[in-house]
Amino acid sequence: MTALITDRRMLLSGLALAPLLTLPGCASLPGFSMSDAIRELLTLSSQRAFALLLQPNGFYDSQVARIDLPPQLGGASASSIVSKVLMTGAFKTRLTRQVNSAAAKGAERAAPLVADAIRTISIADAAAIVRGGPTAATDLLERSMGRSLVGAMFPGIDEGLRLADNAVVTEALRAATGIDFRGLVQDIGDRTHDAIYRAIGHEEAAIRANPRETGSPLLTAVFGLAR
Repeated sequence: MTALITDRRMLLSGLALAPLLTLPGCASLPGFSMSDAIRELLTLSSQRAFALLLQPNGFYDSQVARIDLPPQLGGASASSIVSKVLMTGAFKTRLTRQVNSAAAKGAERAAPLVADAIRTISIADAAAIVRGGPTAATDLLERSMGRSLVGAMFPGIDEGLRLADNAVVTEALRAATGIDFRGLVQDIGDRTHDAIYRAIGHEEAAIRANPRETGSPLLTAVFGLAR
């Protein structure tokens, strides 16, 4: 009787997965495309990440993506003189919000590039990514894109620093003479690049932990089985 129940459960499980098993090939699950699942995982992770980051104060309010002040504006490793001039509490908050607002302007330009990269990403070993760590797919995406997002975000970050709350940055630049504005934009671009991938990785980890929550049969089947 126990064997009969077990056989029935296996049969029902197979029938539930049957529509998915018609997808083109993967060695470990015949007829099942784990590459498609990885692209869907990255698409959903990036969509969720950018949806949060591009909300008002999205970067600033994020526990994983907030941009710290660069040294040029009194952040870590800033000179003592710069820190004393810039780091009054209210001013530091305004300036940090400004930097994170500029990061969001850059992220607006990054989002479509990430979406395009996901559609064309080369996945040499899909099974390894599926079985990998909580951010394995995000790590693959970052390796694939290199630092290409940084240059693409320059115009948005530059605009954000100059226009969104111009008085704050202008005051900071006057207080800390000798700041190379292009170098500042580069620094914030690097920080924004890293923050975007942290946010995507955070969403990927959440999906892997609970793929059923996505409502995607493909993600539920692939990452549910991988756990």
